[in-house]
Amino acid sequence: MVTGSIEKAQRKVEGRNFDVRKQLLEYDNVASDQRKVIYQQRNDILEAEDVSEIITAIRNDVIGDVVTQYIPAQSFPEQWDLPGLEQAFETDFGLQVPISEWVKQDVNLMDDAIRERAQQIAADFYGKKCEGSEQIMRQVEKQIMLQVLDNLWKDHLASMDHLRQGINLRAYAQKDPKQEFKRESFELFRMLLDNIKAEVVRVLFHVRIASREEIEEMEEQRRREQENLQLQHAQSSALQGEESAVDNAPQKAATTPFVRSNEKVGRNDPCPCGSGKKYKQCHGSLA
Repeated sequence: MVTGSIEKAQRKVEGRNFDVRKQLLEYDNVASDQRKVIYQQRNDILEAEDVSEIITAIRNDVIGDVVTQYIPAQSFPEQWDLPGLEQAFETDFGLQVPISEWVKQDVNLMDDAIRERAQQIAADFYGKKCEGSEQIMRQVEKQIMLQVLDNLWKDHLASMDHLRQGINLRAYAQKDPKQEFKRESFELFRMLLDNIKAEVVRVLFHVRIASREEIEEMEEQRRREQENLQLQHAQSSALQGEESAVDNAPQKAATTPFVRSNEKVGRNDPCPCGSGKKYKQCHGSLA
């Protein structure tokens, strides 16, 4: 009877451990599917010689999303937040988009037309930024895309770990933790892709390629700062050497042994004053 109880308890424990491993495997499968998508995008960027077409598509998507955020689809003009949209374009991308003037000039202007005009202004602004440095910008575009992708992917993995740690609490609300994990992880992944696009466009619109004259000026300034640093180091070393010499001088004087000019008088010897008393009973008592 005891053996049977032990076997039943062992089967329950093994079954629970199996369910835990199965659940972890299903969570890992969700992260694995997302990892395949991200790694495929990364490989496409590395293998591509020119990512300008990808940048153009991403830029149009981001500008369109910003317009949709402040001008919802199928909404009335009274519901539009035109000052907020203009501020968003200026803050995030450094663009001056006079949308309020467009609407005043054409009261029948729709959100699609506003989106197309904003995308054209963004394209013209970025084209002027790339003038004279197209080859350099192609390299910068690849580097920025890879850097943004890697950084945001690492943040996404941390968010997935936090989600996994607390997903079992959904069971208290009579919800399946596995289904909730798949739903919320999908939402996090969708936000990741949107954030990658927005961050790439934001960085590219704020990046500035220095001219050859500016590079030479920065090199000259760096060379002068290096020379000044070396000069200050040499002066500091010389000053420390002088202070060390001054500090050592009294130490040498203090370590010189004292030499008596006369012979030392013992306590029981006659006092040198000629009184006839012992030194300890005469002037020695005063010492």
